[in-house]
Amino acid sequence: MTGPLISVAELRAQLGDVTLLDVRYRTGGPPGREDFEAGHVPGAAYVDLDADLAAPPGRGGRHPLPPTDVFHAAMRRAGVSAGHPVVVYDDWQGRAASRCWWLLRHHGHDEVRVLDGGWAAWVAAGGDVETGGSRDREAGDLAGPPGRMTVVDALDAPGVAVLVDARAPERYRGETEPIDPVAGHVPGAVNVPTEANLDASGRFRSPRDLAEAYAAVGAGPDTDVAAYCGSGVTACHGVLAMEVAGIRAALYPGSWSDWVADPGRPVETG
Repeated sequence: MTGPLISVAELRAQLGDVTLLDVRYRTGGPPGREDFEAGHVPGAAYVDLDADLAAPPGRGGRHPLPPTDVFHAAMRRAGVSAGHPVVVYDDWQGRAASRCWWLLRHHGHDEVRVLDGGWAAWVAAGGDVETGGSRDREAGDLAGPPGRMTVVDALDAPGVAVLVDARAPERYRGETEPIDPVAGHVPGAVNVPTEANLDASGRFRSPRDLAEAYAAVGAGPDTDVAAYCGSGVTACHGVLAMEVAGIRAALYPGSWSDWVADPGRPVETG
């Protein structure tokens, strides 16, 4: 594997040699199964973010990490096996796909990449389209325990040297909060919204450009860095972008929805 991203051209050349996962999802929108059935990359299996890549909302935020047995079962149904390459895509510029990428890496699967540009890039390039539900497939054997990727919690987050808030700037500043009950950000956090990871085409920016963007807020290869967002989904996009830039970042899975669950925790605005 040569990095966490794969281009449409590379995927076309490897289409029969990878396990494909379709993670279509939008915050507040309907599940992506109908879109998947209307058209997907040939051979892909649909993965439901809410059911397969998160536990029910509650303690730990709106999208807590899924129980290991639930995640393993979902990945095995989709045909994921240890040691066999996986490619993940979505129609949300990599935000949902990054969550699946992170979880697979967290559970010890190192050969996983995100399709740069996602479904839109595949269609724009004239890629073949398959319709209907997921094909019958041989069950996978993924069984690795979690722990490969670094996580922080509400106790750790304030002590991280560079804590990156991946939400939109207006949410970070506390000017608006459409989802969670309190507006603002974790005191001391810096803001690099997911849009800053992408170019005008919706693909990830170059490693050099990403390195410069994160260096501007103090994050580098030798820095203690962690990322959070609203519920721990789009923060994975930031973790992936930083990996492209050569920066290894931790994830705060509970993110803002977990932080504000305790009214005693401080909140900063502006």
